[in-house]
Amino acid sequence: MKKTIKIGTRGSKLALWQANHVKDRIEDQFPETEVEIMTIKTTGDMIVDRPLSMVGGKGLFVKEIEKALLESTIDMAVHSMKDMPGELPPGLVIGAVPARENPFDVLISNNNLSLADLPKGARIGTSSLRRASQIKHARPDIETASIRGNLDTRLKKLAAGEFDATLLAAAGLIRLGMKTVITQYFDETIMIPAVGQGALCIESRQEDLDIAPVLAFLNHGETHTVVSGERAFLRRLDGSCHIPVACFGRLEDHRVILTGLVASEDGRTILKETVAGTPEDPQKAGIALAETLLSKGADKILENLNS
Repeated sequence: MKKTIKIGTRGSKLALWQANHVKDRIEDQFPETEVEIMTIKTTGDMIVDRPLSMVGGKGLFVKEIEKALLESTIDMAVHSMKDMPGELPPGLVIGAVPARENPFDVLISNNNLSLADLPKGARIGTSSLRRASQIKHARPDIETASIRGNLDTRLKKLAAGEFDATLLAAAGLIRLGMKTVITQYFDETIMIPAVGQGALCIESRQEDLDIAPVLAFLNHGETHTVVSGERAFLRRLDGSCHIPVACFGRLEDHRVILTGLVASEDGRTILKETVAGTPEDPQKAGIALAETLLSKGADKILENLNS
């Protein structure tokens, strides 16, 4: 065991909460170990005026942190799992996946109106094509517009009347003690979450055995299992960018149940399927789910989005 463990993280309020949460858990369990947090600015943090889908997608929030990990400047990285691309750089692994927070999306509206009660033509701010396509499918009359920036910035734009409502992940609001602002929770029948949403990713070097006991302690088996299935789905669809692809898994009666979605950007076409697999091989279920959607036309939707 190392006497000092350095954690790399983004500098947002939520990212720092997540890193400090992991730090506290490590120090409580391993009191002889000191944990330091190193804040690393990522490309995604610096580009706030354009949708991520226009400038490179998910990897923008992790590349600089992964570079520090590969160079041994840090010993582990704490990410939001939904920010992780399908493929990791050689030499890096997902060392642990702690227990998942609420994985679903929520609506926050100025007048505390639910999705069904928002007026015709209401303007919803979201930077996610996945959220935008599903909300347009549920309410074709609604207008969506890109909104970037941290949580406080987005809520200020909402309060200023730039939007009638916004869509966010429940987990971040809950972790920051802000769940009172939530108007409506969506389950997977309305909006399937992003792959890994609500879960943390503890990324580490594959050959670093010195922190193996820490990773084993932090890992939550059930969460790791279902997230592995979700990520296999993402990899098979080559989901490296912010595209309207979603997947949510759960364990039920000793089976991994995965529900996946591929949508057109305008929300008019929604392909959605559910498969079951074994907890011993969740990746197989994720790949089977992706193959099912591809056979039903998802490949054509993805080609149009990438063209």
